[in-house]
Amino acid sequence: MPIFKDFDEFSSKKKFMIKLLSRRILVGLILLITLFLMLFFSCSKDKESIEGPKLIFKFKFDPEQERLGNFGEPQSIPPGHAAQTPTFNLMGAHYIELAKKNDIPAYNGTQVYESPVTNKGGAEAIDFDQALYAADGEVFFETDLRNTPPGVYQFLRISLSYQNYSIAFRAENFDFNGTIASFVGANTYIESFKVKDQTVTVNGNKLQGYWAFEADVSGISVLEGQAPPNTTTVPNPISEFSPIPPGSCLVTGTFKTPFEITGDETEDVVIICSISINNSFEWMDSNRNGTFEPTEGDMVVDMGVRGLIPIIE
Repeated sequence: MPIFKDFDEFSSKKKFMIKLLSRRILVGLILLITLFLMLFFSCSKDKESIEGPKLIFKFKFDPEQERLGNFGEPQSIPPGHAAQTPTFNLMGAHYIELAKKNDIPAYNGTQVYESPVTNKGGAEAIDFDQALYAADGEVFFETDLRNTPPGVYQFLRISLSYQNYSIAFRAENFDFNGTIASFVGANTYIESFKVKDQTVTVNGNKLQGYWAFEADVSGISVLEGQAPPNTTTVPNPISEFSPIPPGSCLVTGTFKTPFEITGDETEDVVIICSISINNSFEWMDSNRNGTFEPTEGDMVVDMGVRGLIPIIE
């Protein structure tokens, strides 16, 4: 009898476990199906929200494009300074607007995009983690073309927030390469960021001109610094009629042919944001040899871009 009793108990327990397992599997399947449906409808909704023609923005980093100053005028390298054209890895943008005339105040044109801001660091600042980023030739923003009011636009303005690029430098008579992360937005809240391989933790606000440099040499920690106020070049060819606020990086570009949105478009419109990086990394050349030698007293004076030309693809 004890044998049969144990068997009955085992059988009952087995049936109970099978029933419990079946219920758990059923609940799991229901949750999985629910999640799938939520994702499906969410994706369908996102897809529906951009059905039809889109307005698409791409970066192009042009080393041959004309080198401009703050007022959109051609600018050569000053005596006693030297410069080089970096190899760009990434560009960040915080704000995009189109303007119909040259006298529309900055940040008062037709807004196309603005990334979230935050007060985590105290004063209002760009949220580094939520801005737009793209490499050369990549799309950094797209929207339903119907979101932009019809009209004829002459100017594109982009508030740049971040640059990441490689440069050449010399130290102890040896040539090296390094990577610079340069924050060009007026004020940016940063938790942490990666320069190239090393991560820098900030957890606070940084004003325009904050930078970090990582040498391609093992065992050397990232160097950090802050450029003086208002030393970052921000080309604005309509500054006489529409100046930008101090510390802003609202780069302005003029369409060669005014850009018209009719509201009847049936195809995507792609705007190539051609950024001049022509000798955009500039320093005081202490020994006049044209080579960046930070250990010999060379001081960086400008890391701003050198022009914007919006091109309809």
